[in-house]
Amino acid sequence: MTSFWRLLFLPGLVSFVGPLTGLGQIDPVKRELAQVGYNAAFQGHSPFSGYAFFYWNQPAFLNTNLALRLAIAPTYVDSELGIRGVITPHTDVGIGVAGGGYADNYVEVRRGTFLPSESFTGYGGEAALSIYHLFNPGAQIPLNGVVRGIGRFSTYERDESTAPTFQVPADRNTVSVRTGLRWGGREPTLFPSLAMELSIWYEGQFRSRTDTYGFGDRKVESQSHLFWAQALLAYQLPELKHSFYLSLTAGTSIDADRFSAYRLGALLPLVSEFPLSLPGYYYQEISAKEFVLLGANYMVPLDRKQRWNFNVTGTTAAVDYLDGLEQPGNWHSGVGAGILFKSPSWKVMVGYAYGVDALRSRGPGAHSIGVLVQLDWEQAKEALLNPQSPGLLRGLQQFIGLFGT
Repeated sequence: MTSFWRLLFLPGLVSFVGPLTGLGQIDPVKRELAQVGYNAAFQGHSPFSGYAFFYWNQPAFLNTNLALRLAIAPTYVDSELGIRGVITPHTDVGIGVAGGGYADNYVEVRRGTFLPSESFTGYGGEAALSIYHLFNPGAQIPLNGVVRGIGRFSTYERDESTAPTFQVPADRNTVSVRTGLRWGGREPTLFPSLAMELSIWYEGQFRSRTDTYGFGDRKVESQSHLFWAQALLAYQLPELKHSFYLSLTAGTSIDADRFSAYRLGALLPLVSEFPLSLPGYYYQEISAKEFVLLGANYMVPLDRKQRWNFNVTGTTAAVDYLDGLEQPGNWHSGVGAGILFKSPSWKVMVGYAYGVDALRSRGPGAHSIGVLVQLDWEQAKEALLNPQSPGLLRGLQQFIGLFGT
């Protein structure tokens, strides 16, 4: 395996408890979004922290009651075909298929140190069947329920840096069941100006085999059970045009192992459906059996057109560590600031983050820089192909104008 493909692959696409596309309902909006996120640490040897994928959602695919959703990364594809009104007029079914390279990679981070000798590569594929039900048709804020069954096959191999005496886990099949209730929701976009959500979830993971691996000191549990809830609110003040985003996420587990634990770290807002961000930290640096995570974001426009914006963010978490990955203290906090540029089709933010309690060789405290990019290709195509005035030249001028001219 080469490091080139590991850098290109979206490592967070299937991280935490589900893929980015594992939403609580069929996405009703047509979207063509290119998303890129990357964090670079200043201290230590860090695992790769980033994602790159194209999100395509077509609500009326071939037929009015079909919807197709794709998330495409260089070595991985996650897809779902939604069928509306299958069981009742307000009950939909989703059929999902996903797979590709490096989807089940595992990186070991212990007490703030990335350990390539105890990390390894994983490949996987899965099929899923989901049922989505809308409980309150016609209500301003929808209440959706979801039940999903997933069958997944995972296989593992050594990296070039894995220690010769380190035994990778055996190949296995995993059957997962997830169910949840979501009131409201947020779009899969960077920095939404309006969103709210209250949701509660359960996921059970049942594995075909349990074994020990590593140096004989690690175990794959035969089953793990996860319970978590999330509350969030995003809003733009109508007079000031300031925007804020608040989120509170909490989770607990039964028989969690390294493959099912909650993993917190880095500032990558679209790395999964439920990103557990800690600015300034390595990606997935903290492994927890239980956690409470509070995050806040505030954005102030710097010009009249609100193209340039100043953004500040902060998160703090209380964690109960996974056995074997404990650290001194149970609190972790991170802060950050950045400049965000927005146009009808582009969002680009460059920022700095500081992990207040991140352990490094010289003690607590870690610095990182990051970039987040979103291209709304649907908006860009509209400007190019359907300009306000006829002519290709006018279309090109309007398309270039989306970059901020």
